[in-house]
This record gives sequence, C-alpha cells and structure tokens, in this order.
Amino acid sequence: MQLIKIRMMPFSKHLLLFLLIIRIGSLNAQSTAKSVSIEQWFQKHLHDLGGRAVLMVYHNNQIVYSKTVNDLSAKERMMAKWMAKKQGKDPEKSIADFTPTTVLPIASCSKWLTAALVMTFVQEGKLKLNDTVGAFLPIMTQHGKGAIQISHCLSHLTGIQSPPLRESFGELKNMASMDEAVANIAQLPIEGKPGASFHYGNTGLQLAAAVLEKITRKSFEQLFQERIAQPCEMKQTSFGNAPVVLAAGGAVSSPNDYLQFLSMLLQGGLYGKKQVLTPASIEAMQQVQTANATIAYSPEEAGRWGYGFGEWTVTKNNNGQGMVLSSPGLFGSVPWLDTQKKYAAILFSFNLNTKGRQERYLELKSLVDQLIDAGQ
Repeated sequence: MQLIKIRMMPFSKHLLLFLLIIRIGSLNAQSTAKSVSIEQWFQKHLHDLGGRAVLMVYHNNQIVYSKTVNDLSAKERMMAKWMAKKQGKDPEKSIADFTPTTVLPIASCSKWLTAALVMTFVQEGKLKLNDTVGAFLPIMTQHGKGAIQISHCLSHLTGIQSPPLRESFGELKNMASMDEAVANIAQLPIEGKPGASFHYGNTGLQLAAAVLEKITRKSFEQLFQERIAQPCEMKQTSFGNAPVVLAAGGAVSSPNDYLQFLSMLLQGGLYGKKQVLTPASIEAMQQVQTANATIAYSPEEAGRWGYGFGEWTVTKNNNGQGMVLSSPGLFGSVPWLDTQKKYAAILFSFNLNTKGRQERYLELKSLVDQLIDAGQ
C-alpha cells in the first residue's frame, strides 16, 4: 500500500494541476469570447461613434480592458478638417488617432466632476446641501429665486425654465463675468417649485459654481484643480480659464484621466492615499433625487433614468440608491460606474449622433458586464 501511495501522489498533483489549467483556460476563453463580442459591437457602431473611440474598463484596482479603434471615413475626415478650420485649429491634428491620452471636450460628463467638487465643501462643513443660493447670491432673492437650495442645483431641481443646452452654452461663453451669468439666470422664468420640477440643463450647476467662487474668492478652475484634478492626478482635465466657467459642460479630459476620477468613486473616495471624497458624500451623490419630481425636460436618450447629484441613476435599489451611475455627454462620451459589479468604465468618442444612442450604450454595458463576470 505504501508503494502505491508513493506512486499515486505525483499523479494526484499532476491531475490537480491539469484541472486547474483547464479551469484557467476556460475562464480566459470566456473572457476572450466576450472581448470578441465587444469588438463586434465596435465594428457595428464605429461610424455611429464618429469613426474613432476608446473604451477603458477598471476593475479590481487595475485596468482590465482597453481598446482603441480608429477608422475615419473620407466624409468623417473631411468634416473634422472643416470644423477645425472653422475653429482656427490645425486640420491635421483634428484627424489624429484617438488614444487613452487624447484630450477632447466632454460636454455633460463635466457635471459629475462639478458635483464632486461641490461635495468637497459639503463634507468639510463649509457648505450645506440645504443652504439657499439667496444667502450667497442676493440677486437671486431679488428675482424671487433665493429659496433654491444647493441640493436643487446639483440635481436640476431649481424649478427654473432653463434654455436649451446649446443655446445656454453660447450665452455663457459670451458673458464677461460670473456675476453677469448669475444675473442672466436670475431673470429666467420659473416653471415649477424648487425641489419638485426636474429640468435637465446648465442652470443649477452654474449657480453652484458661482456660490463656490463667492465663498472662496477663487476661480472655479482653481478650486477644481486643487480639490479634484490634482488629488486624482488628472493632469489633462480642465474647465479652462475663461471669465465664466461652463460648470455643467465645459471641461476637457482624456479617457485615462476620467477613469482615474471614476476609480476614486469606486474606492469610496480614496485615490492612492488621498481621501478626495468621503463615502457619505459619494452615497449622497448616488441617491435618487427625482423620484417624486415632475419632469419638465429630460433628454430623450436618458429614458426613465433618475438623477442624483451630477449623475444619472440608471438603475437603483429599493432604497433609491443608484447602483449603475452615468453622466453621458452631448459629444458622445459616456462614463459609467457599476457599484454591484464593482467596476468603472468610459467610452470616449466625439460625435453628435444622438439617435439610438441610449440603446448603443446599454448594449455595450451589457457586453462589459459579461466581460467582468467572466473574469471573476
């Protein structure tokens, strides 16, 4: 019996090793199969995305998937050059390949960044979510809007009838100061009670930015760099130094940078050894604020999603806590966070094709979900 036991032990070890190799190979095969599905998705939708895109996925403290696709059509190249010339930019740079460090305007992806910045003041006790804008911006009180709270500003519940997004951005860009921007907002019509009427736009976050500048006497850009960008090592992200910062949609960023911001949220507000946001701040941002609100305006691609502070709550639990969060931008980029599967991702692109956009986003998210599940 002893001789047989001696001979069987190596066989058992080899058998276990063989089974382990088979298991690992099976997991890798599953992951590769899902990657192929993502590649098929890109092949199908690349020109809906503008011919260029970057997808990055963060899970288990590392980037587990990164893909860049660049295949501009002749028409897309021509349009990119035409737009660059119109804006006084280098036409050749406008058709360069996208990479994880490509810097582009991110439109409403900016809202997530702005809300996070405001929450750094809330967690320090320098601002309260139920503080009213009239306490800091007297002109809002003069026009009957002083009772709007900071929380309303972060969740598009100001009750103000905001102009269309593009029109609003155009007006803000032409203003000489934040005071002028606030004066303009103060004169906009009211369409509902603050806290009870949802109107997706630029107005609320612009007011929040103005409040931050008032209480600190610093520019919004300086505050953003000090409190969010630098702690998260977002060296390519900025709101610029124009007299009026576009807090709801004026940032530029790169896939790498934005994913670092998302990874901070995923880690309970911790980036490296720096506690950028507290877990309580993140929880507050992810709580649905719009469950009982009248919808005055919501973009078609948002469907029936709810809204927290600076972010859409794509799915939520029974307590109204967002489980899948996102803040897609008009120019085609979409970041998202899945708190159940514990991963973050960003699809970085540049296009104005909003038709069928939500369906494309959700299809891609489903494929990334499968990729994450296969790797567990």
